[in-house]
Amino acid sequence: MNHIQKLESLSIYILREAYANIKNLCMLWSIGKDSTVLLWLVRKAFFGTIPFPLLHIDTSFKIPDMIIYRDFLVKEWKLPIIYGINQNAIAEKKTFPDQTLNRLKCCDLLKTKTLINTLNGKWPRYKYNHITNKYEPDNDNSEYTGVIVGIRSDEEGSRSKERYFSQRNQENRWEFEDQPPEFWDQFNVDCAPGAHVRIHPLLDWTEINIWEYIQHENIPTVSLYYDNGSGKRYRSLGCYPCTFPITSKAKNPAEIINELQNGQLKNVPERSGRSQDAEDGGGLETLRRNGYM
Repeated sequence: MNHIQKLESLSIYILREAYANIKNLCMLWSIGKDSTVLLWLVRKAFFGTIPFPLLHIDTSFKIPDMIIYRDFLVKEWKLPIIYGINQNAIAEKKTFPDQTLNRLKCCDLLKTKTLINTLNGKWPRYKYNHITNKYEPDNDNSEYTGVIVGIRSDEEGSRSKERYFSQRNQENRWEFEDQPPEFWDQFNVDCAPGAHVRIHPLLDWTEINIWEYIQHENIPTVSLYYDNGSGKRYRSLGCYPCTFPITSKAKNPAEIINELQNGQLKNVPERSGRSQDAEDGGGLETLRRNGYM
């Protein structure tokens, strides 16, 4: 096997281990390149089906093209998807650029708290109905004990401290100093009541690996990743007030790979266009300790 096939094989193995050992699973789908590769791998692992719901955290500030792409794939692939949203914070406009609220607090309200309360069933969930083609209230308020996430260790410093199967405690905090080692395929899948496990099948992939796989598998991705004539494109996607495009003429995965290997992006951090990272001292450790993706 080549290196991409080996990564694919390990990721599929981790996905199947999670499904076999954890009762209530869901998968975070941010609509970005990593979680869409993860979605592709899930479909491969389970022979074209998705045996657990996808969870999207809707901040109401996603770039519109992302939501159009999301809903297109939901219909095209018949995806079982739910979303959570902090309706109170949005209605009360407790979001950036409120002058009393920095980007980290905004992320905490719209992402971290929404994720935690959606996982534990304390906040309303909305589920896509493939008959009516609408999102409707989800009557299932059960708690998810396993969350599959498309993070990579090379993307940002705090993520390199994760395990394939990473425990969150009853307060949803990540205590990375107290993580057991993972030897071979001995994964810690147990969690205490009220806690959950986060599963990271892409942990050993790199940004280049992701684009190599997208190219090899011809995976559809959001057009924002490519230069559509403006001489700019997005390298990392998030909320539009805090995410900015880079100067680039790459129009397809092959050209992006070339930029990353040999061109202007070779030594530029992937998340350099994400403002919340800068406010967290150049990383996401503060946010992630408290339950952020």
